[in-house]
Amino acid sequence: MKKFKLSLANQIFIGLILGIVIGGIFYGSDTAQGILQPFGDLFLRLIKMIVVPIVLSSIIVAIAGVGDLKSVGKLGAKSLTYFIGMTLVAIGIGLIAGNLFQPGAGLNMDSLEKSDISSYVETSKEQEGKSIADTLLHIVPTNPLQAMVEGDMLAIIFFAVVFGLGIAAIGDKGKPVLKFFEGMANAMFYVTNLIMRYAPIGVFALIGVTISKYGFKSLIPLGKLAFTVYGTMAFFIIVILGLVARVVGFRIFTLLKMIKEELILAFSTSSSETVLPRIMDKMEQAGSPKHIASFVIPTGYSFNLDGSVLYQAIASLFIAQMYGIELSIGQQITLMLVLMVTSKGMAGVPGVSFVVLLATFSTIGLPAEGLAFIAGIDRILDMGRTVVNVVGNSLAAIVIAKWEGQFNPPTEEELIEQPL
Repeated sequence: MKKFKLSLANQIFIGLILGIVIGGIFYGSDTAQGILQPFGDLFLRLIKMIVVPIVLSSIIVAIAGVGDLKSVGKLGAKSLTYFIGMTLVAIGIGLIAGNLFQPGAGLNMDSLEKSDISSYVETSKEQEGKSIADTLLHIVPTNPLQAMVEGDMLAIIFFAVVFGLGIAAIGDKGKPVLKFFEGMANAMFYVTNLIMRYAPIGVFALIGVTISKYGFKSLIPLGKLAFTVYGTMAFFIIVILGLVARVVGFRIFTLLKMIKEELILAFSTSSSETVLPRIMDKMEQAGSPKHIASFVIPTGYSFNLDGSVLYQAIASLFIAQMYGIELSIGQQITLMLVLMVTSKGMAGVPGVSFVVLLATFSTIGLPAEGLAFIAGIDRILDMGRTVVNVVGNSLAAIVIAKWEGQFNPPTEEELIEQPL
């Protein structure tokens, strides 16, 4: 008799459902939050513990394997071109949806609760004085160890690329160092699989805290905004990313099936970091070479946040419509360009979506205090945009591999047989 065993995806999904139920039952209860929060925080801390070692070791091994500065430069240029293109498309789709559905039109602001956004305002002021040149210089770490301690992903990626090229350049002398990082990468992926056994409990706790704290009642006054955001995100994944996938000879539903566990996890935790190691591994299984998946996906976490910019475009129009401010086509084009630049320049900043919106509002004359009306449901909307970010970066690894002429997908039968 075959022993019944739940897959990890089903375990995570059950944790998600139970978390929603428990969170709903104990809505508004500080006791429930106090009990569940440590279990959720433990999971997030375990994931953060492994992200930096995996990204560092994987990129060093991948770049050392390529060993050619010109090839790495081409890979970086193609990745950045794709990221910018998809960012503009995502913002454009968000603006079209905002104009079409008018989520903020006729909304009575007196019926809405305001949340405290002072921390976002302070962060935004800190970022205002930074130029694009400052942002680019910040990518180059003066102290790589400090960048690793602070989790500064762009600086870590830059150092890993340079170090990988150095290992390749010294040939046989670099082999012991390369072996060390290969061992580190393999060990950390093993640790990742161990940590993922705790994922259902982590998901249960995190979603339970979210629902008990914010509940679904907060969505009712802003239901049209939530519907517009989630509907547009679903359209973006299935239609826009589906078309991109079709162009490179891949099916979007095959991709979604491959990463279903990671999508449930990303949705529950509102964190892309929780799935970074497994997404890199699975995109390699999907046919993207290791050096491409290891470079494109971590970089995309800073430069290719399709879900975030799509939401920011809709939120901007929502605030304008709520205050009765008419934005011309020219102002909306300006909004698109400013969002594109600020979303890249502030990658990695805490509360990045609100900080980007605050920076953008000042350029087109929208009232920053309007964000206080949607801050209360931001966590619930963040769950959706995290999913879009994960799908977008997973597909990016396949697209760049195809563009490089190195895409080697398995057959449908092989995909099914792989232990995902």
